[in-house]
Amino acid sequence: MYMDSHKLAEMAALACDDRKAKDIKMIRIDEVSTLSDWIVITEGLSIVQVKAIIKSVEDKLHIEANRIPLRKEGINEGKWALLDYGELIVHVLQTSERKYYDLESFWS
Repeated sequence: MYMDSHKLAEMAALACDDRKAKDIKMIRIDEVSTLSDWIVITEGLSIVQVKAIIKSVEDKLHIEANRIPLRKEGINEGKWALLDYGELIVHVLQTSERKYYDLESFWS
């Protein structure tokens, strides 16, 4: 089943919200990068919450869109984690990491 990248990004954002993620941003980057179509950036307040948000996204996209990430980074540490689905990249960071990396400014 094909799902467009915007729908996939919305689904990921909802999965983040299901785990009370803070300040969820969906940024369309396909006009400025060949890396991906969309980036979802959000934050968790603890290692446990970051891991729960990542699991929520993985589970929802697997069950509802039959998608698994092409690549995962930082999952075990729980300070900054990334799921790469090709046309969608999901970043979940703790507050201090989000401020440090300032991904929104980079992609905006």
